[in-house]
Amino acid sequence: MNDWLIEPLALLHGPAARQAVTAGLARWLAGGPSAYTLARLWGGGEDGRILPAGAIPAQWARVADQVSAPFPDASLPPGPQVMGIINVTPDSFSDGGRHYQAVSALEAIRAMHASGCRIVDIGGESTRPGAPPVTAQEEWGRIGPVISAVRECTGLDDLLLSIDTRQGMVMDRALGAGANIINDVSALTYDPAARAVVARHGCPVMLMHMRGTPATMRDHTAYDDVAVDVVRELSRRVEAAVAAGIDRARILVDPGIGFAKTVEGNLDLLARLPILANLGCRVVLGVSRKRMLGELCGQPDAAHRDPATIAASVPGLVFASTVLRVHNVPAMMQAVRVCQGLDRH
Repeated sequence: MNDWLIEPLALLHGPAARQAVTAGLARWLAGGPSAYTLARLWGGGEDGRILPAGAIPAQWARVADQVSAPFPDASLPPGPQVMGIINVTPDSFSDGGRHYQAVSALEAIRAMHASGCRIVDIGGESTRPGAPPVTAQEEWGRIGPVISAVRECTGLDDLLLSIDTRQGMVMDRALGAGANIINDVSALTYDPAARAVVARHGCPVMLMHMRGTPATMRDHTAYDDVAVDVVRELSRRVEAAVAAGIDRARILVDPGIGFAKTVEGNLDLLARLPILANLGCRVVLGVSRKRMLGELCGQPDAAHRDPATIAASVPGLVFASTVLRVHNVPAMMQAVRVCQGLDRH
């Protein structure tokens, strides 16, 4: 693996981006619609050096081409996607077990679908800081009935189901029951069987950055440079998945906002999301109702952090196909449509 990274800076959008790229003053970021006019180099003895995008040295050409290449669609719908969150747990930090029963979960999923959402992420294990693990059997007992209810429901045929789990047995059963995507906060490192399950099913998989486990991650928040370190560590997870037989084109990456990062680390990462283009994978961004938003805006009640969630999610739209993982789907859908309108001008 090459640890050389290009961090895109000084971004342009819309017609200005096209003009700058044509003039050789900028390079596309992940295929557009944004382009970068400055680049900061990391690695190869160049750490922190900033230069014009049109003057990137020839030995960095492969890295520059990766940063400019469009992301594969990962077998998901094109364009930015809003992914609704359904926590089938009794101890969710954000909704207090509101969807613990399959009937209430299905009702919420139908409402999300009606507002335009085409991907829903179902989780049966809390991953809040300090959360204890649950057994695979208990987790499956929570999410299995929800998958069945959705797949038996008329009108949801076009809905993709993502399963938020670290456990290979749960992944295997869920995919066999009609789920489409795996979302693993451990990036397939928690369960030794997980990579083989995903490879065998050939499904899209979301690999999230985290150090330690949900129970220990607060002890692993020291970084040399949080954005650079996260990209390099995620790159290793991507390569391990590919080595296990998982199609690189089906891999999505999540920087793991709120997981093994301080508030300042989270903010630095959100401000520097373009650096994720080095991974060549579609991006998932999940900031919804996170504790750091409560600290920033003085809102202790997670259910009242949706305006903060929208503000923290919009930077993810620097890429044309980001998946935004949120609790309040209608509000996020409105924000995405406005941002798309602005990008055209």
